[in-house]
Amino acid sequence: MTDTITNTTEYMEFLLMGYPDEQVLQTLCATLFFLIYLGALVGNFLIITITTIDQHLQSPMYFFLKNLSLIDICYISVTVPKSIMNSVTNTHSISFLGCVLQVFCVIFLAGTEFALLLVMSYDRYAAICFPLHYEAIMNKEACVQMVAAAWLSGCVYGSVHATGTFSVHFCGPNVVYQFFCDIPSLLRLACFGDQILEYVFIITSCCFAFMCFILMVISYVHIFTIILRIPSIQGRFKIFSTCIPHLTVVTLFLSSGFVAYLGSAVKSPSSLNLFMSVFYSLLPPSLNPVIYSFRNSDVKVALHNIFGEKMTTRF
Repeated sequence: MTDTITNTTEYMEFLLMGYPDEQVLQTLCATLFFLIYLGALVGNFLIITITTIDQHLQSPMYFFLKNLSLIDICYISVTVPKSIMNSVTNTHSISFLGCVLQVFCVIFLAGTEFALLLVMSYDRYAAICFPLHYEAIMNKEACVQMVAAAWLSGCVYGSVHATGTFSVHFCGPNVVYQFFCDIPSLLRLACFGDQILEYVFIITSCCFAFMCFILMVISYVHIFTIILRIPSIQGRFKIFSTCIPHLTVVTLFLSSGFVAYLGSAVKSPSSLNLFMSVFYSLLPPSLNPVIYSFRNSDVKVALHNIFGEKMTTRF
């Protein structure tokens, strides 16, 4: 329904038009999405399973990894199944409430993951810089509190941005040139000047995220200082190898966010937008379990104990 005075539009639904126009390409994209989604579910469920039932994987690092896998399962499940269903049924629609929930859940889970990665950097800092006091610092109660704080901060983060995004008045067609509801695409539909509140939230959250990133950098500065003091090269590499998965996951997470920012700067819809959105929405949840299991001997042993030697050799 359109208000002729303010020229605003009350949307009952949005049209997600992130897929290519050709039906064949839509089918190929949906098939690719399904395969990536299936791989992400299998990989993350494996991580959750082995870190739950294997008694050798009960350290704080694996407790945090279990939560990271849970976040990734939820994160990829918020957007991909709906996009696949829309492509199969050729409807491309999502209700207004469904769009609100997508925005909240995506930001909520992304914020929680970033907070958890900060916690995991602190865990590596405590383990390497204070090995004799590690168990006291990272006791079970402290770990639960830090994870709870990560989930709570993500919830607040998601609530703030969902409120800021949907407090605007929308003008023009209800077409979102993306395969899910994301903030940059929705803000392009907002009436001129109505995006100020959300932009304030974005700038504030970016400043807060930058502060968290600086804390992460400080942790690794201390870690590298300790590593460089180790006399043997083999000892240095052994300690540094415990940080490689976390550093890789952080790099993937931040680089995908940067790519997402570049994609939001592209005003006209294109296949490049789809590629960028796939990069930051699908790849991190799919690759995180591979990154943490590929060179981790404890995870390999746990997989061997559960599935046998044949599966372990594939890793």
